[in-house]
Amino acid sequence: MKEVIRTTPFSRRTFLKTTGAIIASGAVEIPFGRAFAAKKDFEARYYENINKTTVRCLLCPKGCVIPEGKRGQCRVRENRKGKLFTLTYGQVCSLHIDPIEKKPFFHVMPGTKSLSLSTAGCNFICKFCQNWQISQSTPEMIETRFRSPEQIVNRAVSAEVPSVSFTYGEPVIFIEYAQDIAKEAAAKGIKSCVVTNGYYREKPLEDLCRVVDAIKIDLKAFTNKYYRDICGGELNPVLNSILKIHSEGIWLEIVYLMLPTLNDSPDEIRKMARWLVKNVGSDIPLHLSRFFPQYKLRNLPPTPISSLERAYKICREEGLKFVYIGNVPSHRTENTFCPGCSKMIIERRGYNITNIHIKNGRCAFCGEPVPGLWEA
Repeated sequence: MKEVIRTTPFSRRTFLKTTGAIIASGAVEIPFGRAFAAKKDFEARYYENINKTTVRCLLCPKGCVIPEGKRGQCRVRENRKGKLFTLTYGQVCSLHIDPIEKKPFFHVMPGTKSLSLSTAGCNFICKFCQNWQISQSTPEMIETRFRSPEQIVNRAVSAEVPSVSFTYGEPVIFIEYAQDIAKEAAAKGIKSCVVTNGYYREKPLEDLCRVVDAIKIDLKAFTNKYYRDICGGELNPVLNSILKIHSEGIWLEIVYLMLPTLNDSPDEIRKMARWLVKNVGSDIPLHLSRFFPQYKLRNLPPTPISSLERAYKICREEGLKFVYIGNVPSHRTENTFCPGCSKMIIERRGYNITNIHIKNGRCAFCGEPVPGLWEA
């Protein structure tokens, strides 16, 4: 079951020709596109007034200063007469029912489905983005349908799925909508999962943690240079988000997409693994994901499997108990092994679960605790 709301695709060439260079700093005007009208004006929750006409967005570390009539770098938050409005509240561009393993969450209700959704926009400009037609779009560039939080949760109930996932684009830029859906979902016994770049200020992230159940952070690299040059951000705020999520007790998984020559050196992988073990513990699942040429990085080859296997070995040497290699179908490391007896306790074939040997959060063979959210 899936519903694809985006109905007007556009080519990469058309997109780049129309948008020109992605915004590097400051507020922006949207000089093209059909007239856009949201279902209703929805005032943003995270901003402050600098003066009567200018506001500062307090959602992500970029802290855009936005004059009247302009938008922040994410291109979906607009200053209207000294008030900041989000243009994406309820404006869903993609709505699918996916396996939870696709997010990927490997320690969250394995084998279940999740109602997955997104709006347009992102606060990053990742050159490798696989969902660039969503993430790098403005609301004017993409077809959407209004869905209230109640409608989203009712859809999940009718589809008999145990979770809703905010994914595809970047949930940080539709945080108010995600928060309201999560609250409605909790009231119906449905969990909420977030797939995000982790580029938040502390207060919005703290508020999000109060209403969701699981968060997956895309840790893009372990150097500031990569974040600046490839993503348009900084590393430290993402690390701070990882620390905050962990301290709030929210289930957390990490994905590290390995790009050949850019973030795959053994030294960088080792530093990343050591930081995770020291700061959030050895139990955190880490997904080492294979890169395939996308968007603006089509000149790079796919990640060699040997590089992924080398990184896997390094992360295990540094003490991480649950390391996975992703985007390599049928690789042995897509399965979950008990850290106590080393037996396979979750067997996977792509997004399909063939065997689970976990009972009450413990290995069914030796009784070793296995951290995660196992019950739907």
